[in-house]
Amino acid sequence: MMKKTWQLILLIFIVAVFATACGTDAKETTTGSEEKKEKETLTIKHQLGETTVEKNPEKVVVFDFGALDTLDKLAVDVVGVPKQSLPGYLEKYNDDKYENVGGLKEPDFEKINEIGPDLIIISGRQQDSYEEFSEIAPTIFVGLDNTRYMDSYKENSNLLGEIFGKESEVESELAKVEEAIKGLNEKATASGKNALVILANEGNISAYGPGSRFGILHDVFGIKAVDENLEVSTHGQSVSPEYLVEKDPDYLFIVDRGAVVEGGQSSAKSIVENSLVENIQAVKNDNVVYLDADFWYLSGGGLISVAEMVKEVEAAIE
Repeated sequence: MMKKTWQLILLIFIVAVFATACGTDAKETTTGSEEKKEKETLTIKHQLGETTVEKNPEKVVVFDFGALDTLDKLAVDVVGVPKQSLPGYLEKYNDDKYENVGGLKEPDFEKINEIGPDLIIISGRQQDSYEEFSEIAPTIFVGLDNTRYMDSYKENSNLLGEIFGKESEVESELAKVEEAIKGLNEKATASGKNALVILANEGNISAYGPGSRFGILHDVFGIKAVDENLEVSTHGQSVSPEYLVEKDPDYLFIVDRGAVVEGGQSSAKSIVENSLVENIQAVKNDNVVYLDADFWYLSGGGLISVAEMVKEVEAAIE
């Protein structure tokens, strides 16, 4: 009898151990499955290469203000930004909760290494340092192609939406912007007016036409260019006040670089508001428009900035 009792106890013990082991295996399998799901990746082709990125990365460093603008609109948090030239409307990122990762052209690689990001987002001002960024963490390039502004803008927005699981939000915001642009384009076309957009920089004037850095004014918003033959480049074509008199635009749109990079000191008014150009149509009809350099110079291509750019131009031509 005693022998049978011990045999029964031993059998129960073996069954219990087996059941526990099976439970542990099942738990480990479930956990492994969850980890695999959390680490779902995307392979992204961009201008500087091909990068494998985890979906919903937690530690994100952003150097492109257009991308930061978009992530802010999508309520996606980041850990590090270059604080030196932050646009005013993104001032919240000056808070100590965000790490300062250097300047737009002088990244603080030591700080970035210290952060250990899961993703770094860069654009044109940082492209020469792409390899160094990539040694630290997966790095993607989201610079705008000005020759196909809207396509490039939508591609970048959709990419960020895909990485952070915000596809429907991006789709909704893009639809709003496209609807606003449609209305602006109709108004601009109906007006029949032409325009010139210039960048004022330390006493110098650069003019921009279709296909250029600020070509969205013509290519997308539909305002006729006063000069179709301007040099297409990031820095624009250097011109003089005499050029403004010669072309005599109906509207003169000005991006004042000094307002955002020289401590807020304007470098534009003394150039264009002088006796030489006071008789051009734009000045006489009070159609000189100072565009917000935060949107146009620092962070174009974001879900917020493009929407605001549309509003600015539409208000100017009413």
